[in-house]
Amino acid sequence: MIIPIRCFTCGKPIGHLFKTYSERTISEHPKDVLDDLGLERYCCRRMFLTHVNLIDEVLDFSV
Repeated sequence: MIIPIRCFTCGKPIGHLFKTYSERTISEHPKDVLDDLGLERYCCRRMFLTHVNLIDEVLDFSV
């Protein structure tokens, strides 16, 4: 739904990096972007790689 502010496993702040990640992955490989953003732990990388944006679909049911 919405990217969490902190990694669930290690607690590192990651929420502020998601906009940059999503903009850069259009033209670059996700591995290179994650390396440049400083996300070295697999738990933090997992948060970005497995994120599915469902907010638009959920908003249909909020009314």
